[in-house]
Amino acid sequence: MKKIKTTPLAPQEFEVEQISENEANIIAFPFETGYAVSLAHPLRRFLLSSSVGYAPIAIKIEGAKHEFDSVRGMLEDISDFILNLKDIRFKLKGGVTETEVNYSFAGPCEVKGANLSNDEVEVVTPENHLATLNEDAVLNFTIKLAQGIGYVPSEDIQAEIEGDFIPLDAFFTPVRSATYKIENVLVEDNPNFEKVVLNIVTDGQISPVDAFRNSLEVMYTQLSVFNSEISIKAPTTIERAEENPDLKRLIAHIDTLGLSARSFNCLDRSNIKYIGEIALMSQNDLKNVKNLGKKSYDEIIEKLQEFGFAVGADLPSDLVSALKKKIEAKEA
Repeated sequence: MKKIKTTPLAPQEFEVEQISENEANIIAFPFETGYAVSLAHPLRRFLLSSSVGYAPIAIKIEGAKHEFDSVRGMLEDISDFILNLKDIRFKLKGGVTETEVNYSFAGPCEVKGANLSNDEVEVVTPENHLATLNEDAVLNFTIKLAQGIGYVPSEDIQAEIEGDFIPLDAFFTPVRSATYKIENVLVEDNPNFEKVVLNIVTDGQISPVDAFRNSLEVMYTQLSVFNSEISIKAPTTIERAEENPDLKRLIAHIDTLGLSARSFNCLDRSNIKYIGEIALMSQNDLKNVKNLGKKSYDEIIEKLQEFGFAVGADLPSDLVSALKKKIEAKEA
């Protein structure tokens, strides 16, 4: 007989499976039947439409007046050059949101993405081809780069461009793909609960975990409009802490970090089971873990930072209390 409920089961398990630097699976369970797709689908939409990235928005090429022109000594015409440029993915340094970068190349040479990295920008697709120059060619150009979301056509950019710049269609989205699958999981004697496996692939401008975190923030912001219209009883401090998505990640098992066997075994033998236990430690406490060498210490620090936390982090007191309570409950 199906049990009578007054509230749906809240999922408690959250895992990050790091497949590569730019690909990860975000896993959460157990959800009530139908709940998994209700959350996974909008998150996928936010990942693809609202993730912040960088793109060229305009270019000025010495000796070229429009995109159907050509440059003496360059194999590609300007239209092909621009198509190649759009495939090169940039990151702006120093927290700036828009900049102009000047480049100058003389042939014979092949210009690739790696040749465009400098003190202002980082290219995350260094092997992508841009242009081929013969021995007589000189290529001077300036790129306008900006931060944004989604896709903006050149017609919309035209009004903001001055001088001899050619406006470009700007594809800012750093998420190359976001897909999900729903799997069944067993809870007690019921096999009809669901697990979400959300696969995220980025172009290197942002990590999959950061892209997922940003999509959550966008979702929360969009939903917050209803708080001003509907009177909802405010949760207590401890209730708010228990609903904090950081708490669910902090009570994840340490194998979620993807540590090497040596680092994992050092923590496991010291009875450190959860990510939150590491976050609550000071750096000296971690260094004093038995048989933990510098290489393992550095690896744990790096993996924890990738997960969004730091050793000895100054976590809010209510979150610390809720974390300790959850860990004690798991170990009981």
